[in-house]
Amino acid sequence: MDYSSAPAAPRALGSKKDYLLGLVAGLIIGLLCLPILKSAQPALYERLWIFVVPFFALGVPIGLIVASWIARFVSLVWQLAKFLVIGAMNTLVDLGVLAFITAVTAGATLSSDHTWFTAATLVVTYYSLYKGISFIIANINSYFWNKHWTFHSRETEKASTQFLQFFLVSIIGFAVNVVVASAIFTSFGSNGLFSVAQWGLIGAACGSVGSLIWNFIGYKFFVFKK
Repeated sequence: MDYSSAPAAPRALGSKKDYLLGLVAGLIIGLLCLPILKSAQPALYERLWIFVVPFFALGVPIGLIVASWIARFVSLVWQLAKFLVIGAMNTLVDLGVLAFITAVTAGATLSSDHTWFTAATLVVTYYSLYKGISFIIANINSYFWNKHWTFHSRETEKASTQFLQFFLVSIIGFAVNVVVASAIFTSFGSNGLFSVAQWGLIGAACGSVGSLIWNFIGYKFFVFKK
């Protein structure tokens, strides 16, 4: 039987460089998880902290291997998998910076003997500012990882234009992020179910998910389109 005309099996899209970068991303994610987990769930942190970094350092490359296999049939899965890894990292950068700023300034802005309304107003005002700072820092990290790894952009002649496009998409994502985070924090931050700091982290995580969806669409079809 002649097999010369049989179609070749789809090739996996991952390379050694991809998996090495995945390992680095996993290590960063694991390290960033530690202070956030300690702040949000101290008891859980005491039990699991030793496993957090190895879990992500191994889990991210393994997840990329699985995504690479699936991408042989649906190529978008490979790009989306890398974007989600970077999205997870940026979410943790966002949360980590927010938790750090909140911890440093807690005595001045998150604790008050004033009435509930006045205290809440102060919390929301400062929280929105801190959330904006943390998002901007995470966004800078996002640009370099997505440009050089997720979308493999080699654009150099129009790099400034590309960055402006990235910034425009990110500004809209920034608005989505802050509005969603602040809305959740304002609505639920004083219900007593979680602490103020924990509701801050929950709001930040939800805001990050909303901006993640918007950013992937904008980056792929507007900023780094080929």
